[in-house]
Amino acid sequence: MISPLQFLPLAEFVFERQATLPIVLFEIFVLVGAAFGCWILSKLVDKLWLRLLITGAAVFIFELFTGPMWVNERMGPWAYLYLDLSWILTLGWSVLILGVVTLVDTFLPRRSQTQRFFTYLAILLPVIVVLEITVVNLGLRSYSPEVLNSTCGVILIGAPIEILFYVPVFISLIITFYKYWSFVLDGTVDQSTGPRNWLRSVAIALVGVFLFELMIEPMIENRNLPSWSYVFNDISILLTGSWVLLLAFGAVVVERVFAGFPAPLRFIAAVLLVGFVALVVESWMTLNGFRVYGPSMVACFTGFRTPITGLPSEIAFAIPCYLSLIIAFIRFWEIVWGRRN
Repeated sequence: MISPLQFLPLAEFVFERQATLPIVLFEIFVLVGAAFGCWILSKLVDKLWLRLLITGAAVFIFELFTGPMWVNERMGPWAYLYLDLSWILTLGWSVLILGVVTLVDTFLPRRSQTQRFFTYLAILLPVIVVLEITVVNLGLRSYSPEVLNSTCGVILIGAPIEILFYVPVFISLIITFYKYWSFVLDGTVDQSTGPRNWLRSVAIALVGVFLFELMIEPMIENRNLPSWSYVFNDISILLTGSWVLLLAFGAVVVERVFAGFPAPLRFIAAVLLVGFVALVVESWMTLNGFRVYGPSMVACFTGFRTPITGLPSEIAFAIPCYLSLIIAFIRFWEIVWGRRN
């Protein structure tokens, strides 16, 4: 593991861009499927392009944040937006996830949101696992050494069996982000949910933060914390609990100060407020050797740093990305279970 504060030269993220015929055919398949999916969706929902933009934003944020965990190669220069992040893959995942959510909501409208959520997962999990195995065997996707070293070694048709954990976390964060913003889009986000159940909200935050930390654990190492605080590998309950408390602090401040503001502004205020404090905390932890980033993550750094804190700019940008997904996850379940009660 390499501390970013010890990394001075401009990093080079090297991967193979030259396309192969099987991968080009796969790209055509994705684009045709996305076009057909959009045509079907246009007949089922209004404001399709806004809904697709919301879903695409969630997928892109997730891919940007977790990018160092894998490499997307051999797609051709036309396929990339930033480093190895591909707009074709982002579009494909977005239309697929939005399509399943829309179809389930259309044909199972009387089911509760919770029941529909697990129906989304049940449908998408096998489909995305098959697609993930496909891109791995095509040579399009490979995993970083840190990810491979963290796996148990069991291979599922070319891909680590841990994808059976990664995929549900990915799906859950994308769906809850989309569903929260669909409430905003439909004007139902501020419908009465009663007073906030803080115990439930903290439990939701704890689950969301822990699952995401478990997923990105290969990228970041937590060091020099009390041995009793480690619950799995280097995941520390002290850090997990601190992030949850920070999210609760942000919720209290936003609830009191921005109570009369529209939901989108409250969401942005929460991300900015919690993000600022998280940036300071992350900088302090990095400077003092409590947080160390892996070589694959450091390889993505451009060398630019934030003023005063000196944190790599990529980490500073990743913090609000992470918070956007986690806060939407929390708010979705607060709204759904609050209305139910």
